[in-house]
Amino acid sequence: MATQFQNSTSENPEGLKTEEMILNMGPQHPSTHGVLRLVLSLDGETVTHCTPVIGYLHRGIEKILENRPYMGGIRYMDNADYLSPMLNETAYAGAVEQLMGIEPPRRAQYIRLITNEMQRIASHLVAVGTYMLDLGAFTPILYAFRDREGLLEMFEEIGGSRFNVNYMRVGGVLHDIPVGWLQRLETWLDNFDKSWQELNTLITGNEIFMKRTQGVGYIDPEQAIAYGMTGPIARASGVRYDLRVNKPYGAYHDIKTEMVVREDGDAFGRYMVRLYEMRESVRLIRTAMAQLPGGPICTRTPIALRPPRGETYFAVESSKGELGIYLISDGSEYPWRAKIRGPSFVNLQIVPELMRGHKMGDVVAILGSIDLVLGEVDR
Repeated sequence: MATQFQNSTSENPEGLKTEEMILNMGPQHPSTHGVLRLVLSLDGETVTHCTPVIGYLHRGIEKILENRPYMGGIRYMDNADYLSPMLNETAYAGAVEQLMGIEPPRRAQYIRLITNEMQRIASHLVAVGTYMLDLGAFTPILYAFRDREGLLEMFEEIGGSRFNVNYMRVGGVLHDIPVGWLQRLETWLDNFDKSWQELNTLITGNEIFMKRTQGVGYIDPEQAIAYGMTGPIARASGVRYDLRVNKPYGAYHDIKTEMVVREDGDAFGRYMVRLYEMRESVRLIRTAMAQLPGGPICTRTPIALRPPRGETYFAVESSKGELGIYLISDGSEYPWRAKIRGPSFVNLQIVPELMRGHKMGDVVAILGSIDLVLGEVDR
């Protein structure tokens, strides 16, 4: 962190005059959750202004998508929100399918639901674990990454890679489920029921954690809507918006989601939404496994995809909120225009408002509760 002093002064209630201080927080990982820089104006320990500085991780994903065939773009989606690659791929594949009028087979839709909810759990485990690390507690991240490891191993079994899986395809998925995979997933889910309770007992109700998060970074429902907030941030403020419920897609038409909503509006509420969404994801996975239909896992599509001229927007409920893909086709093998609506980018804009008036000790607590991924912010 670098600091510099300004000439301006302010006077506090006690009559003491202090100089305004500019503090550069970041870019450093993991305290700023990636290469994010916050320029903080401080009056003593109180934040008077915050300016996020982004662009350190810009990789031009949208322009890359415009210079790759439609099927070739799926692999690059993994690099946006790199903690939710399966969800990114589903959004992109869904946009191309909507553009071409393709309906994936029911079995593929169910497999997508299963893998998407697995990815949501994996992402929330990182969010919860790293958030506790931000607040000074080391043990929870060990618990969270222990459980996440099992999910990554199962991703490797079906897609060949643990992290950037490249598993979704336009019209379905790459491979069918391997023999014994569902049984291993069932075992993991049984173990996670106990692990979830263990994590809940370890964190929720902890006196220090409650003091650091309750009433900190409050967002009221009207403010959340005005800033375009989606995902756990909005639902923690009482906004009942979840694309799996409000605009269901794929197998979510058959398997209904029970929305996790709280009225807290603070950092604690956002933590609780993510915690209980993991339990809901477990229920959705179990239901999809029980109802998993047979049949093909991909619709036959030509090697060179040439959607008709037109435009489309398709969105999924990512772990961070509404993840949308906007495509314009000119009838060729390459998108004429591609745009990603990254929820991390949209959610970041409320950070200056949340920081104002809080103490320096609350800055990391507020930032961590937003659950940003800078790969999705900068793209």
